[in-house]
Amino acid sequence: MKQRGTRFGGRAAWLCLFFFAVAFVSLFYTGMRSGGLAPQSTWRMNNPGFASFWKASDIPESGKVSFTPAWHINEGGIELLPGQPMTGATFDAKKWKTALIPVMRYAIEYEAMRVAGNDFFGTVTFPVNDSHVSLVIGGWGGTLVGISCIDDMDASENTTTGNAFFKNNEWHKVRIEVRDDDLRAWINGKLFVNVSTKGHKLGMRLGDIEKCAPFGFASYATHARIRDVIIRKL
Repeated sequence: MKQRGTRFGGRAAWLCLFFFAVAFVSLFYTGMRSGGLAPQSTWRMNNPGFASFWKASDIPESGKVSFTPAWHINEGGIELLPGQPMTGATFDAKKWKTALIPVMRYAIEYEAMRVAGNDFFGTVTFPVNDSHVSLVIGGWGGTLVGISCIDDMDASENTTTGNAFFKNNEWHKVRIEVRDDDLRAWINGKLFVNVSTKGHKLGMRLGDIEKCAPFGFASYATHARIRDVIIRKL
């Protein structure tokens, strides 16, 4: 009698697990058909799943570019060694589209460090609807901040021009918001860019920086590191 009871209990447990699995799968596919599952709203660009979609930007006389997947927060990232003069890293354009990463109403977050040098080090190029612009960080001798380009004027010429001191070998936190009619950017919690884009022409400065589109990072004669790159829907 004890032996039969043991077999029955084991069979009952397996049946319960089976019906639970069937119910879970049924709910999953019902949600998929009805659109009940929440769409993705955050993309961690240094995660192992994205590692193979980063590449060096094919800039002449570029420094070495290395990519290390981040298995945990603040691990891994992108390293840009000094170029002659520029080095860049670019994310694959097709993957950006197939991963459904937005081009409007989104935020970019990352941390950047200038290890050595005295020019821009955490400059990021990113899409704004059908156009692309760059947030320059530490340009024109090490201190300039701004958007290139607005109405064909680069970061040193338009109304986004700002200045800040960036100490080498320290991480600097960056946040950019791309909204319907404006761009905003903070560095270490301070607002540097708050500009209306309505009625203005957006574009990139001509030259090697264009090879960082649709999304990428660049340094100018500097050794730079980038980590914890995150895209979020707004």
